[in-house]
Amino acid sequence: MSIDSQMLPWHEPYWQHLAAYLQQKRIPQALIINGPPGLGKHLLVNQFASSLLCNQPLANGIHCGQCSPCLLVKAQTHPDLLYLKPDEPGKAIAIGQIRELIPTLSLKPQYQGYRVLIINPADSMNRAAANAFLKFLEEPTERTIILLITERLSQLPATIASRCQKMTLSKPEPEAARLWLTSQGIDQNKSALLLSLALGSPLLARVYAEDGTIEQRENCLTQWLKIGKHQLLPTVVAEEWSKLPTGKLQFWMTSWVIDWIKCCFGLPVSALINPDLKVHWQEFKQPLELNQLYSLYDLLLLSRERFEKQLNNQLLLEEILINWSHITRSP
Repeated sequence: MSIDSQMLPWHEPYWQHLAAYLQQKRIPQALIINGPPGLGKHLLVNQFASSLLCNQPLANGIHCGQCSPCLLVKAQTHPDLLYLKPDEPGKAIAIGQIRELIPTLSLKPQYQGYRVLIINPADSMNRAAANAFLKFLEEPTERTIILLITERLSQLPATIASRCQKMTLSKPEPEAARLWLTSQGIDQNKSALLLSLALGSPLLARVYAEDGTIEQRENCLTQWLKIGKHQLLPTVVAEEWSKLPTGKLQFWMTSWVIDWIKCCFGLPVSALINPDLKVHWQEFKQPLELNQLYSLYDLLLLSRERFEKQLNNQLLLEEILINWSHITRSP
């Protein structure tokens, strides 16, 4: 994994805090970097890891990029920089991976500086792996620094979280995020919508600008409305949607229901998650019962965890879409 030497603008206050650790030589044994997706937590952690291993960091704590450790990090061959992640995306970090790592961690670093272990995402450790890791965390090896990255701090066992210092990244101010997106060549007129879809996370907004998310969302909304008008079968749409990222679908459907509830109360466009879609809400003539919308909203909230655990997401999508079709059925 390469180290990105460019500092993202919203990382600056967090880097100052990390640089103070370096300058004061008071490096925490274990540090959790927490925050929502799309903020570049892994870039900040990689930057810190590279500086920890550098022989001649600059005055601001950034690694020099020229010394032998920096060159090894750049070549992804530094023996004292270790990564722990699931063998496959979406899977758990298993106890076998921890057991394979422990013998290496029990030895002293090969160089005179630190050894750095980066765990990402730390909350993906299953119970057995977490217990095995806890034993090492209780008696860490000299000069070993553990950096844990997570988007879900609450999913980490309290026994692990309590033994780590914590740094939580927050989303940048909307204007600062829009300026950054514009600097990345993204149309200024689209940046506000992209940030809304990405819940204010600039890196996620940039991904959405590049992968056709806006067009994909528009297509899914058209199908959602056709189900509401009983022009499409929920089962047919669920089969098609099962091939799409469930995280996006869950957020889109939830945001549509929230916006619909807000429209029922006559809230202004500025209060909507999808202000560009209000025309669709207004065109939908079928009256909707608020209590039924609230029930669908509850189902969508429950689906967040179920999408991660359920093997057949198509069945869950069918349940949601059938519920939606029942809400819009004429009495």
